[in-house]
Amino acid sequence: MPSGQPEYIIYLMASLVKGYLLIKLVPGLESSAISQIRMTPGIIEVNLVFGQWDALAVAEAKTLFELAKIVVGEVRGIQGVQDTTTLLQAEL
Repeated sequence: MPSGQPEYIIYLMASLVKGYLLIKLVPGLESSAISQIRMTPGIIEVNLVFGQWDALAVAEAKTLFELAKIVVGEVRGIQGVQDTTTLLQAEL
């Protein structure tokens, strides 16, 4: 971190919970669903992928509870989202 940055900024950056959302989309609704996922607060990146899943989104929140609200309360409620699995980032 550059010198002169307050320590609390370093703490806040290190304390975010990051989740990787594997998303299965309904055929024909991909474009609309992806657009809505991208506009969801807490979602910082969305990419279409090939394979068992159709999209990979990255979400950040201050707590695990807030991350769960993003996934369950927002992303899963978007028309065109058929299924999700969330992987939590870990550090060793």
